Amino acid sequence: MLLGREKGLNPLLYKKKDLDMKENKHVVLYVDDDQDMLDVVRIVLEANGFIMEEALSAESGLKKYKQCSPDFVLVDLMMEEVDSGINCVKELRLLGNKVPVFMLSTVGDSLHDITNYAQLGLAGIFQKPVDPEKLLKALRSKI
Repeated sequence: MLLGREKGLNPLLYKKKDLDMKENKHVVLYVDDDQDMLDVVRIVLEANGFIMEEALSAESGLKKYKQCSPDFVLVDLMMEEVDSGINCVKELRLLGNKVPVFMLSTVGDSLHDITNYAQLGLAGIFQKPVDPEKLLKALRSKI
């Protein structure tokens, strides 16, 4: 398949076409230091009409958030530091985030014992590995 430039099309038109394609799909930013999890979730999301942006750390996640203006954010609880996921969510709130944020964790329901996720403004929590149907149902319920 030839890209727009290879076909001799105006590069500005080619870029506009890419933007138009994104406007019809919801963008999910997924912040996790586990590349395998990022890859699995990407397959699920993209197969179901979403676009996924990824970041491998809380810091890069905040930068990517500013760049891509996602419709949803998924954040792993434990990344480079135990509480970096929680700190990432807090920083998103300070940035004025209004989109649903979901936390992913291997501790699952015991996350309630670690922190009050309602105070963080989370839309929900998913146990890792994530059940694709539950993830898609939760995202679609917020559209």
